[in-house]
Amino acid sequence: MVEERDTEFVTRGGHGGIARLQSKAEARLGLLAAGLQEYAIFVLDAAGRVDGWDDGSERIMGYRSEEIIGKHFSVFSPAEPGVADHAEWQLAQAAELGSHVDEGWLLRRDGTRFWAHVVIIAQRSAEGGVRGFIQVTRDETEAGARQQRSSRRFTDLFDLAPAGIALFDASERVLDANEALCGLLGYRLHDLNNMPAAGLLHPDDRGASLLVDAAAMDAPLNRSRVHQRVLVRSDGQAVHCDVHSAASVADDGSRFWLVVFQDITERLRQTEALRYQATHDDLTGLLNRTGLNELLDSLLHRGAEQVAVLFCDIDNFKRVNDALGHEAGDELLTALARRLVDGLPPGCTPARLSSDKYLIICSDVDAVGGLEAFTMWVAELLRTSVPVRGHPVAVSASIGAAMLDRDTVGADLLRYANAAMFHAKSRGPGRVSLATSTMIATVEEQLGLEEQLRAAMETDSLILHYQPIMAGDRSVVMAEALVRWPHPDRGLLSPEVILRVAEQGNLLRGLDRWVLRTALREATSWPVRNGHPVAIAVNLVDLLPHDPEFVDEITAIITESGIDPHRVVLEIVETSLIDLPARPREAMVELAERGVRFALDDFGTGYSSLARLKDLPAQIIKLDRQFVSGVETDVADVAIAQAMIGMGHAMGRSCVAEGVEKIGQFRVLSDLGIDFYQGWLFSHPLPADQLRAFLENPPTREPE
Repeated sequence: MVEERDTEFVTRGGHGGIARLQSKAEARLGLLAAGLQEYAIFVLDAAGRVDGWDDGSERIMGYRSEEIIGKHFSVFSPAEPGVADHAEWQLAQAAELGSHVDEGWLLRRDGTRFWAHVVIIAQRSAEGGVRGFIQVTRDETEAGARQQRSSRRFTDLFDLAPAGIALFDASERVLDANEALCGLLGYRLHDLNNMPAAGLLHPDDRGASLLVDAAAMDAPLNRSRVHQRVLVRSDGQAVHCDVHSAASVADDGSRFWLVVFQDITERLRQTEALRYQATHDDLTGLLNRTGLNELLDSLLHRGAEQVAVLFCDIDNFKRVNDALGHEAGDELLTALARRLVDGLPPGCTPARLSSDKYLIICSDVDAVGGLEAFTMWVAELLRTSVPVRGHPVAVSASIGAAMLDRDTVGADLLRYANAAMFHAKSRGPGRVSLATSTMIATVEEQLGLEEQLRAAMETDSLILHYQPIMAGDRSVVMAEALVRWPHPDRGLLSPEVILRVAEQGNLLRGLDRWVLRTALREATSWPVRNGHPVAIAVNLVDLLPHDPEFVDEITAIITESGIDPHRVVLEIVETSLIDLPARPREAMVELAERGVRFALDDFGTGYSSLARLKDLPAQIIKLDRQFVSGVETDVADVAIAQAMIGMGHAMGRSCVAEGVEKIGQFRVLSDLGIDFYQGWLFSHPLPADQLRAFLENPPTREPE
């Protein structure tokens, strides 16, 4: 109620009311001060001389009342230029505004400093004039020490941080920098001081201001911005950095930039290395299929209209592998890659798709004399002799070429050139062919077949036939799964047609999975005679031990089907296993330990197979039909078959003869000690229901 009356009195505007309230405020302030030991509260006259002194003031400031009364309060300020003027300014502010709050260093009587929080309150007379001041001083020494410790920690962090740090003023000049930034850029601190931000940027940097833009100085404080920039070292080398920048404010109210530079040069190098691996061929260093597609897409995106593609297939390359080995073949491929890199004109880029197939992209075919002339020129470039392992190897290439038109996309160019290459190859080594409308129509038909095959796999519209593999006692020991495609328009398509379509459409891996999954599932229901279940053999074309997921995929399919792993035989062609690296070999061994068997298909057709057989983790070898067909009449074939069978047995392998069609072949092979027989002499491939009948009643007499 007292306060309400006081307020009412003030609103009436009487000076006596103001004096009365002021007196009460002083009384209350005195009571409060008695309980606050860390405050010095003293009275100043209108000129700033000490007019009243209390015990708290003596305790904090060190002066007795008789020593300080009458002295100007600037005696508490350090003797530094401008301090006396500042003291007068403080009084003027308090007189004008009624009070003034400030912080700064003050002196005790013994000369020691302490950090003080100061409030100066103007005291007015009844007439409203200033009759003096009350100064309330709080010792903030501990708070100041905390501030100093915080500042010290910031300084230590600034100096010790592994990332480069710099402070820039509003004019984008370096105020300070840490040791890490000096080391990153190769400068001493005094070289960096006052350097403009633009002086830190490499000529390759395409950005604007290093500190984003001038308008950003008006942005909210401490909001970090991150940009990737290219800085320049003192020696001119480029340094790629993530630049984190934020605006802040100094004690005097001015704005400045705090900028952190994180060196990402090595990270970018590693990223570029990974990208290079993803887009380049390991053997030759040329672009691979991924890099080729990116280049082609880039050219088409830029609107290039004279783009041409040349598909080059090295003639008779397999003979080099067979005669000299895969390492020699790699040497030849590398030499041809160098020849293309060194010999092709500007604007033409070579790539290696797979094995012995190269592809050349020409960004402007008119600049190299037109498509036909350029194709002939490339054919001559690849018609050469290359020394390999001390042997001169004559080389030529079959080349197909296609050129972009308004209706062609990048993938079509590759297909058209590929079709033209096959046409050239059919005419003999070293020939060239340009894509024609007929070839393009053939490609379109191929594309349609690819889509139909993909759909057939997804809807389980393919079927399997099985060819029995017989033992010498006429019992069935295995059956090989052979895929068939009941095409709605073209009838029952053979494995050769299906594999060609799958290869062109990159569907081989999916086809392998479909055949394996279907064959294992169907084999689980086959009848068992004499307690011996028939094994199921599946030929794998693209799902091979080199795949990191090979073991997991095979295991998952076996588990899904529920078949005993000991009944599973995976057939892999010999050429896929030559020079088998350690990890794929371990994958085969891991599956073999679970009971899965591996059959080496087309045995005898790959180079050095006899010498390397002992290293291959295969339990079965299948003699290729080219060695079986002539054993009746050709003593050389008999000798080869006998050698392979004897070697296989010596190493604990079972031997299967493929393509046994005549009784004479059967008898010779039987005399040579072959273990198992596969061929039309015993049975054609059978649909699933006919195979079941065959297994229930296999032939018991010698075939005729």
